[in-house]
Amino acid sequence: MHKLGRGHRDKIQQFITITGASEKVALQALKASDWHLEGALDVFYSQPQIRSFTDTRHLEELYNRYKDPYSDMILADGITLLCNDLQVDPQDIVMLVVSWHMKAATMCEFSKQEFIGGLQAVGIDSLEKFRERITFMRSELKDEHKFREIYNFAFGWAKEKGQKSLALDTAIGMWQLLFAEKHWPLVDHWCQFLQARHNKAISRDTWSQLLEFARTIDPALSNYDAEGAWPYLIDEFVEYLYENGIIQKDDYSQKQ
Repeated sequence: MHKLGRGHRDKIQQFITITGASEKVALQALKASDWHLEGALDVFYSQPQIRSFTDTRHLEELYNRYKDPYSDMILADGITLLCNDLQVDPQDIVMLVVSWHMKAATMCEFSKQEFIGGLQAVGIDSLEKFRERITFMRSELKDEHKFREIYNFAFGWAKEKGQKSLALDTAIGMWQLLFAEKHWPLVDHWCQFLQARHNKAISRDTWSQLLEFARTIDPALSNYDAEGAWPYLIDEFVEYLYENGIIQKDDYSQKQ
């Protein structure tokens, strides 16, 4: 601030005192309002992109706290430390939401760009802000559109590098985690069916179509159409439900 006149410096201090924002945010908002304090406050409170302006230096410090000592990435140990700092279980689904915001390519690791860029995008530049945002991130799972995005993101995030399909055990773990949020009553039957009848990796098509099936088809299969364009694995699952008496024969046969 040494290049600014006293009047400008005073306004920056006033802005910081009122809003609790950083010096960079204060400067950005005041410049945008031609140095009118009231106008700057209007800018600050009406434009989320101004409020979410982050301090890159603080983000670098955060990244370095969790970075692996032998590679320029945050790996499993760093993520465990991050979870401890956030007071979140590493298995908590909110960490999937965090990874979605960071556009992380792979489970259990963040590149520097993913970590810093992701936090910048949501206006986080301190542990305190990160902790405060966790409740909001968890609530994003209740949003139908965001849940679908997070669900589809999870496939690429959870699969092994270089593989097109998702290992069955991993897919089952992810489905149990995700559908616990949606309370799909057939999820346990689906996982048992896969272990008994399929026992192979899961394709992206099956992954994405299962969400549509769970979202649109009644658990009693009252609106299931055997001639619909579901992947064969989902059609086989319906047959499995019928054969094992999970769906009553009379109820099912009336729909054929």
